[in-house]
Amino acid sequence: MLCRVSHRSVASVCGMRCLSQRAPSNIDRLIRVDHAGEFGADRIYAGQLAVLGKTPVGPVINEMWEQEKVHLELFEELSKEHRVRPTALMPLWNVAGFALGAGTAMLGSEAAMACTVAVEEVIGEHYNKQLRHLMENNPTDYAELKDVIKRCRDDELEHLETGLKHNAEKAPAYEGLTQAIKAGCRVAIWVSERV
Repeated sequence: MLCRVSHRSVASVCGMRCLSQRAPSNIDRLIRVDHAGEFGADRIYAGQLAVLGKTPVGPVINEMWEQEKVHLELFEELSKEHRVRPTALMPLWNVAGFALGAGTAMLGSEAAMACTVAVEEVIGEHYNKQLRHLMENNPTDYAELKDVIKRCRDDELEHLETGLKHNAEKAPAYEGLTQAIKAGCRVAIWVSERV
């Protein structure tokens, strides 16, 4: 599995041209929620790795975590570039993300992968919705932002596939577990856009 977004691409993708301009409110919300989401994903994988790091699935989780770190760095740069404040709920997402990752990992590698599948499915849908919105409302603007979202979305969907390949569907109470995680992700998205 290859990371579509590398550390070296942060400066070239984000640039630093707009430091003096504040983002319009819809772009502000978009960057804020994506930054929060990538931060949450970082914490989820940190929690999973804390529990499963020395197991056969540890290297797989670590590889996905490394990609999430790059995504987080990209949205941190975009936040600076467009002068977007982070969500006020970062401390909550820090604890909740780690607890979700560690908690599902304690149920076993299949449950950790089920968590990955649930989160990445919601995030993939979220990124697709954002891209549609940007194309409908700003078809010629924010090319760099659209590129970052597309590239991160592709990585997230790859993580979803990785979770399925690593027996996510064999997790105890798979349907209930994934539905609960998806609902939590949707609430986190809604709140992070606004707070």
